[in-house]
Amino acid sequence: MSGTSLDGVDGVLADFSGAHLSVLGHSSAPLSQALTQELLALNSPGPNELHRAALAANALVRVYAQVVVQLLTKAGINNNKVSAIGAHGQTVRHQPQAFDGTGYTLQLNNPALLAELTGINVVADFRNRDVAAGGQGAPLVPAFHQFVFGRPGETVAALNMGGISNLTVLGPKLADDVLGFDCGPGNALMDAWCRQHLGQAFDADGAWAAAGRVHDDLLRALLAEPYFDRPAPKSTGRDLFNPAWLAGKLANFKSIAPVDVQATLTELTASVCAASIKRYGLESKELIVCGGGTFNGHLMAQLRAYLPSLRVSSSQAHGLPPQQVEAAAFAWLARKTVLRETASLQAVTGALGARVLGAVYPA
Repeated sequence: MSGTSLDGVDGVLADFSGAHLSVLGHSSAPLSQALTQELLALNSPGPNELHRAALAANALVRVYAQVVVQLLTKAGINNNKVSAIGAHGQTVRHQPQAFDGTGYTLQLNNPALLAELTGINVVADFRNRDVAAGGQGAPLVPAFHQFVFGRPGETVAALNMGGISNLTVLGPKLADDVLGFDCGPGNALMDAWCRQHLGQAFDADGAWAAAGRVHDDLLRALLAEPYFDRPAPKSTGRDLFNPAWLAGKLANFKSIAPVDVQATLTELTASVCAASIKRYGLESKELIVCGGGTFNGHLMAQLRAYLPSLRVSSSQAHGLPPQQVEAAAFAWLARKTVLRETASLQAVTGALGARVLGAVYPA
């Protein structure tokens, strides 16, 4: 998995032979600065896009293959013991239902090359079937959250804070009672501002944001974005929440210190996530948090301050470390594809019905 945060590639070796998921190994690899910059650039229109996108996909898949080799080497497992690789690809455009009523979602990937490099069947292109069926194509992880975090008779909320944040509310009826949608920005805006002003990929532990002050007028301007008030099902991405969007909001606030903008962006993420939980998930007594945002201590503190009635805990406390959840989710989705089982949830994406997701590229 390489998410919208662009902080690297995470992979897990997942065993589903028992009653519960067993993660046999985890490995990660960074993206080069050049590849990160190219993937960021491809989120917006530019020259020679088709050529650049194809080469970026090849470069990304070589990092995927590196992670696969690391996983198998550390676990001492031969590639012929692996049923399939679930490879999500890198989302660079996400416009479901837009333009012609169907819209599109685009993940840069080359699953044929990944199958060639690893000698393992590859499952990819998870989102397009749901979009074709009239859905948002995202988020896809709520069904997996139900598999790993659901509890009969209880309501449980799970929040993934990657580049974009998404919420899952697991009702007491489990499979028949799941809601999920994208809340808005997670780390994407904070990371972009940090790169611009500190030359660092992210704000470690939120220390820079914690040193600043929230600018209330700017926060109100950011929260005026219409997406936040739209009802679920809904999904978003860097198409909306990107540096250009932020620059437009900052046009009337030119005198704010960069550190105060960072503090305000962190408050924005905490605020929109908390508002989503208050709107849809207050029956839950606990919020399980995963994704890179879990490691931002300042962001987690802000989230807890907004939600004093909930236990806010890391997915680590529930047997699955935050950095492994999304990779494990796409391993699970790949397994569903191989078994030809539906994996999308109509209540989450708004599609015409549940669909078998993904396409298989044989080794």
